[in-house]
Formats: sequence, structure tokens, C-alpha cells
Amino acid sequence: MTFTRLVVAGVGGALAGAAGTLAMDLLWYSRYRRGAGNDPFPDWETATGTTSYEGASAPARTGKRMMELLLHREPPEGSARAMTNVVHWSTGCAWGALYGVVEASTGVQPLVGGVALAASAWTSTYVLLPPLGVYQPIWKYDAPTLLKDASAHVTYGMTTATVVAMLRRSR
Repeated sequence: MTFTRLVVAGVGGALAGAAGTLAMDLLWYSRYRRGAGNDPFPDWETATGTTSYEGASAPARTGKRMMELLLHREPPEGSARAMTNVVHWSTGCAWGALYGVVEASTGVQPLVGGVALAASAWTSTYVLLPPLGVYQPIWKYDAPTLLKDASAHVTYGMTTATVVAMLRRSR
């Protein structure tokens, strides 16, 4: 496989990862609405109202910790909302890019690839975020919480794999 084909596969995968992230977020949003949440989707999706890292979502806190560890400084005051969006979307796109390259290199089928991508992304969350202080160890979560999170990641993985396969067929 040429370098150019790998780059094209990675870019396509990143776009597919964005579609997967949106699909996952729509699932989370539908659960939020069923739980009596009333923010409109654009406000919920972009973390409107997030003004500090105190009580911010996992992507914001992950970005904050990474900045502290790698750059040895605190993120700017008032950057929690932007950090939420940058980390959330870049993570989804990065996993998609990786998947795009793997799919182009191996020809893995979308069902198998989507499940493997979902399992990889979901598992890495519970491996990488507890040492950063963002998540608790996996055994401290109850089964319903883990299943909700796993199902959201399956939505992400299957959507991403399906879009990658569609893009590959269109080339």
C-alpha cells in the first residue's frame, strides 16, 4: 500500500470518525432528553454553559490533565467549553483515522471492524482515564453505567466502520 493511499484512508477514516462521534452523541442526547434534559441539541452538543473545569465532562478534564502533564501549565481560564469540544471531536476523528488505515491495510469487514473499534475505544477509556484522575477504575462502575457507555461506543464503532466502507466503495 502506498503512502498516499494510507493518507487517503486516514483522512477518510477521520471523516468517518466524525460521523461516528455524531451518531454516538445523538444516542447520548436521546438518553439525556428521556431523562428530562431540555437543552436543544446544539447547546448540549457544544457544552453551552460549561464555564470551568469543575464538574466539566471527561473530555474537558482529560484535556486539562494532558496540558498540565505535557506542558506543565494550567489551561486558560474559561477554556473548559472549548477543551470539551476539541478533545471530544479530535478523539473521535483520531480513532476513525486509525481505523481507516487499518481497514485499508487489512480489508476488515465493517461488522468485525466496527465491533473491534468500539471495544478498543471503550476499553482504552477505562484504562487511560483512571490514572489521569478523570475516571474511576472500571470495577467501581455499576453494570448499567458500563453497558450504556459500551452501547454508545458500539454506535460509534459501527457508524465509523460503515462510513469507511462506503467511502472505500466510492473510490
